[in-house]
Amino acid sequence: MSVLELALQRNKYKHLSDEEWRWFLQQVEGRERTADKLPTFAAIDDWWYPVRLSCEQCSSELTARYKAQLLSTFNFQLSTLLDLTAGYGVDTYFLSEQFTHTDYVEQNAELCRIAEHNFSLIDNRKSIIVHNTTAEEFIASAGEYDLIFADPARRDAHGGKVFKLTDCTPNIVELLPELLKHSKQLMLKLSPMLDISQAIKELSVFSLQWSVYVVAVKNEVKEVLLLSGGKGTITAIDLAEPEKAFVFTREEEQEALYTIHHTPYTYLYEPSASILKAGAYKLVAQRFGLQKLDVNTHLYASDQLVENFPGRVWEIKSKIENQKSKIEQANVLVRNYPLTPEQLKKKLHLRDGGTGYVIGCRVAGKPTLFQAERV
Repeated sequence: MSVLELALQRNKYKHLSDEEWRWFLQQVEGRERTADKLPTFAAIDDWWYPVRLSCEQCSSELTARYKAQLLSTFNFQLSTLLDLTAGYGVDTYFLSEQFTHTDYVEQNAELCRIAEHNFSLIDNRKSIIVHNTTAEEFIASAGEYDLIFADPARRDAHGGKVFKLTDCTPNIVELLPELLKHSKQLMLKLSPMLDISQAIKELSVFSLQWSVYVVAVKNEVKEVLLLSGGKGTITAIDLAEPEKAFVFTREEEQEALYTIHHTPYTYLYEPSASILKAGAYKLVAQRFGLQKLDVNTHLYASDQLVENFPGRVWEIKSKIENQKSKIEQANVLVRNYPLTPEQLKKKLHLRDGGTGYVIGCRVAGKPTLFQAERV
């Protein structure tokens, strides 16, 4: 029974107070919303769930386990972890499996109450200690840690989303000198909307070098991770296809060479969302032997099919001349094109859907339309 159906049956639960009833519905909804996202927790009896927003904002088990996996890059033994912005505690839990002691810090008292209960169900060694305070207050008197993890809140006082690092809570840029007094190894989880170059610029004090991980799942970027003490590489990875991870440096991207394709071609390529977010616009063409359609069109072409490309691939069936088409139904995709998908569908009298594609883009500066099929 869904939470919506259950909510209509209040009369059957008259023995519950209004507060108990709200808590009951919150638990049903929380499990309903996160069972697929957090299967380990869903399998634990009496696991508590926070309010909807916390369930929506928390990491998935898949991305949390990936963060824990990244710790294998450290060349020393891990013992102590500090999660400064722990929230629901998903990242705290999966990261803590690599440590003997973890401090969970969260300013929301209700989240702390839920975390303390949940950790008591799974942490027999009592290695996770819950602290109900702010990141600033805790770090002021903290000891040393092998790793400090932080996922600053990306909403303002009115609940609106913010995307600048300095607008998040806590302000990691201001707090950074204090954090470095307590650990040389920092991991930051940041918004998928973050300007990576700007964030690195703001955080590169004390000659600190950051490795960047743009993490996607099924071609949707979920988070950007910054890990201090690395080699300054950028990793674009989709956890649905981790074997296609694209690793590069900013210098490689800046020095990459490519050509604009003017001649007829057979295949079109669009890099995965993680690669595009990471900004490997030129290097992806160079590495896979592709030609770019336009300086500002992040689509690429080849005459021969390139196997194992990290992204979507189409076979071009025809060029739609003079923007006239006999196609009645297609999926419409536009990239650096003067019309929106809706405008183009209306102009071509297209119904949405089917297996075919109409792709609008600029080729060497000229608006162009292709009819294509996914490979």
